[in-house]
Amino acid sequence: MPMPGALAAARLRPLSDDDRLSMVGHLDELRARLLVCVAAIAVAFGICFWQNHELLRLVNKPLAHQTQGQVRDGHGPLGATYTVQRNARDVAVQLGTVAGVLRAQAPQAVPALDRVQRNLRRDVRQLSAPPEGDRPVTLGISEPFTATLTVTLVFALILALPVLLLQAYAFFMPAVSRDQRRQMLPVVLAIPGLFVAGVVFGYLVVLPAALHFFQNFNSSQFNVLVQAGQYYKFAATTLLAMGLLFQVPVAIVAVTRAGVVTPHQLRHNRRYALLACGLVAAVLPGDAITMLLETLPLYLLFELGVLIASVSERRATRRLAGTAEL
Repeated sequence: MPMPGALAAARLRPLSDDDRLSMVGHLDELRARLLVCVAAIAVAFGICFWQNHELLRLVNKPLAHQTQGQVRDGHGPLGATYTVQRNARDVAVQLGTVAGVLRAQAPQAVPALDRVQRNLRRDVRQLSAPPEGDRPVTLGISEPFTATLTVTLVFALILALPVLLLQAYAFFMPAVSRDQRRQMLPVVLAIPGLFVAGVVFGYLVVLPAALHFFQNFNSSQFNVLVQAGQYYKFAATTLLAMGLLFQVPVAIVAVTRAGVVTPHQLRHNRRYALLACGLVAAVLPGDAITMLLETLPLYLLFELGVLIASVSERRATRRLAGTAEL
């Protein structure tokens, strides 16, 4: 059994085939790797909390685009306020025109009319501000703090995901053979990339479509104000769900290597896979174009998984044939 100092030095690397651990040794190794994971999350959380203003601005951007469109159309309390603001601006512009005409016709009133025009120009600049609604509202005294922590934690988990996966891989790796380790490593390394791709796709396509659908549904019957805590939970759930959905290739490789299905069976049942992708896209909010944009990448991920599983199966067959010849 290795000494505790050697085990502590191995926290960031996988155990070799020559390492043999007792139950206490496995528990000690698990504790060490959990500490590494906690440290990675803590560091990522610190970095994200340091940049929380930028992260909040990033998450608020899809909401701002949708909400400001509604405000410009005069919907909700913010829309009513913006309508009054635009009307007041038009009145100020017209009064400025009238003051200019009077200034030309009444030279004795020029000083007073100059002050009026300066004040009117200042008011026009203030009333020409873009519509409000680029940020969600908070209703509780601690909601700004808790909402910020929610967004920070989600981004910290995404940032620390590669370290968490590598630590899990390093802990379970001694239980499998050397060949299985070589096969598992590319899969483990692909998970963070696919997850980030899913989050980016959710941010650019799914989240804006969902916001457009929900905020325009019966909006004329409600005064729509978006609460910060609920919006950030909804955005986090949507982005994390898309990150998990993009793990389709990993899932396909896992089930084919486990012998549940074969790549040939998956290729033969492509139509069912396309139907399943369409059903998933139909469940997500959005219009027909958004549904098509969501179905296409999901199906391409299915085809990528089948392709990887097929290549892996052919390599395994050749390896077995070479072993049989020996």
